[in-house]
Parts: sequence; C-alpha cells; structure tokens
Amino acid sequence: MQRNIRWLIVWLLFIATGLSFLDRQVLSIAIIKIQEEFKITDVEYGMVNTSFLISYALMFTLGGWLIDRVGGKLGLAVSVGVWSIANSLHAIMNSFGQLIAFRFFLGMGEGGCFPGAAWSVSRWFDKKERALANGIAIGGSAIGAVVAPPLTIWLSSHYGWRGGFLIPGLVGIVWVVVWLLIPWKKHLPDLPKEEATEKIPFLTLLRQRSTWIFILIRFLLDPVFYFMMFWIPKYLSEVRHLSFERIGNLFWIPFLALGVSNILGGWFSGQLIARQFSINKARKTVMGLAAILTLAAPVIEWASSIEIAIACMSIFMLAHGFWITNYITAIADMFGQNATSTVVGLSGTAGAISGLLLNPLMGAVIQEYTYRPLWIASGLLYPCAFGLLMVFIPRIQAIEWSTSKKHPTSITI
Repeated sequence: MQRNIRWLIVWLLFIATGLSFLDRQVLSIAIIKIQEEFKITDVEYGMVNTSFLISYALMFTLGGWLIDRVGGKLGLAVSVGVWSIANSLHAIMNSFGQLIAFRFFLGMGEGGCFPGAAWSVSRWFDKKERALANGIAIGGSAIGAVVAPPLTIWLSSHYGWRGGFLIPGLVGIVWVVVWLLIPWKKHLPDLPKEEATEKIPFLTLLRQRSTWIFILIRFLLDPVFYFMMFWIPKYLSEVRHLSFERIGNLFWIPFLALGVSNILGGWFSGQLIARQFSINKARKTVMGLAAILTLAAPVIEWASSIEIAIACMSIFMLAHGFWITNYITAIADMFGQNATSTVVGLSGTAGAISGLLLNPLMGAVIQEYTYRPLWIASGLLYPCAFGLLMVFIPRIQAIEWSTSKKHPTSITI
C-alpha cells in the first residue's frame, strides 16, 4: 500500500508542476485578445510579467522555508490553491490593475511548487529511487509547456479567453482536494537515521559553502532556460523566417524532449546506483554528460536547415532535463528532508532574479548584435557550472546536522 501511495503522490506532483507551467503560460497566448479588449500596451504587458517574476522570486525562498516547517502536504495544498484561485480570477479581470494584482498572486502560489515537490519526493523516496521520482515530478512542467499553447487556443475558441484561465484554475482546485485526501501519516516511510533531524536554522544553511554553490549554479543557468522559453519563437520568426503556424508546429518538440529527459535523467542515475555507483558518482556522471550535450547549442547558429536547428534545440533541452533532475536530487541527497525545500527555494529565487535582470540584456544583445553570443553562452555555461560543482562540492554526501553544536558533519554515501 505504501508503494502505491508514494507513486500516486509522484504522479500528482507531475500534474501540479504541469499545471504550474500551463497556468503561467496561458497569458502569453491570451494577451493577444486581452490587449485588443483593454488596450494594454507592450510596456504594460512587460510590467505584468515583472509583477509575476517579483512574487515568484520572493516566494521560491519563503515558500521553500515554510514548506520545510509545515511539510509538503499542507505546503503544496496552499501553494497550488493560491495560484489556482489567482489563475481563475483572471477570468473576471476588467482592468490593467487587476491583471497586475492577479499575476502577483499567481507568482506567490507558484513559488512554492518546486520546493514542495522536492520536499515530498525527499520524504517518500530513498536515495536509490529519488532521482527517478524527482524526474517524474518535475517532468510535468515540460509537458505543461507543450500543452499550454494548443489547449489555450482551443479553450479560447470555445469559451473565450476568460475560459482559458478559469478551467485550468478549477482543475487546480480539484487537485488540492485530491491531494489533501491522501492518508499520509498512515503510510509515511520511516526516515533513515541520517535524515531524521531537527529543523535546520536558516542561518546555519547560509553558512554552508555547498548552499552557495547550488545558488550560484542556478543563478548562472536559469537565464539560459528563460532564453529558450521566451526568445526562441522570435528567433524562429526573425532569423529562420518561419510562419506563426510553422513555429507552433515545431516549438513544442524541444519541450517534449525536456519532459522525457526529466524522467530518463532520474532513471539513468538510479540505474547507475543499482550498478554499485556511489551517489556522488551517479549524479555527477549524468550531470557531466548533460554538460557535454549542451555544447549542441552553438551549432544552432550555423545549422543549415530548420530541422537541424530544432534537433539541436531538442538535444539541448534533453541535456537540461538530465541536469535539473540530478541537480535537485543532489540537493536532497546532501541537505536531507528538513532542509531540501529551503535550499531548492533559495536557488530558485537566485535563478528567477538572474532571469529578471538578464532578460533585458538579452534583448539588447539581440537588437544590437545577433543571437550568436547567446547561443555560444548557452553552450558554455553548463560546462562551467559543472566545473564549479566538481571543484567546490568534490563529494555529494549527506550532511549530518547538529543544531546544538551549530555546525554540520558529513556522511559519505
């Protein structure tokens, strides 16, 4: 029974992360109709996106910290509930001010999604299965990105643009009800000795060098992912001269590769552990392979056909899926169930802030030069991040927290 419950939880997390990406992307499609109806300018639309990113960045850390205190069941229920209600409220939006406010609350809710998912996987799965479970859990985000454009267009054509917000929001509220009905306490596995610790003080986490390395890695790499999400359609239109319909027919392919690789990356890591690889060697083997595969990104600039360019984008997103699954799992391996969500939250905040700061710079580079510097940077940053990981975290190993002594020790795994 316990085994069935924990895999049910993983697939509910898959749905939650899928809804997270779906709900945040509805506006990117619906804004075409909203701008026509409410005369919202592009500058105001930029302010709307900034409103989301500010609350999202703040709540990634605060939400992670809270979830480490109240647990994943209640924490995720609140998180999904807040953003689902906020998404539904978009359906009654009648002014620019309301849109700003609803996007802010959407970001507040979504900030707790990935820290909550990481906490839940860490609590229900041991180190051998944790990477696969994490891969499935966060894989929903890529599927949400794949589904969002066609689903939003279909809902808008049948129920208007307001229906494109209301219906996914109601699905999220149903998700909360199902999530809360799962009998956690009766089936929770016993924590391993090294993970059954007291709550870790926030300042104690900040004293850890590994905390700052995970934060720095996310700060370096998240803008690359935002570049792929926000700028590639413009690249396909402006540089590759594809029609709007053709872009829609191709842009989902890299995100499908991402969703598949989220799961495969976790499975691959688990298989290496089953073959007697240490946790450290297994995680770093997959992340090292991912770093090598991201070198496909610069090839996009010189690809002779759109098919080769899309294939290289897909390889890059495949690599990102391998990377992010094992990156989050490595945090869980090191920090344990009582600190994982906080560290994932801190790193997510760093990534969101980095994306917020660097997106205008990306626009300037594209406008004044070409996309070429960004493709080259996309291919080089992951190997650089892997180098940081190898140098400053020479061994991924569980930290045995001693809050009374105010310093941690490590357990080799």
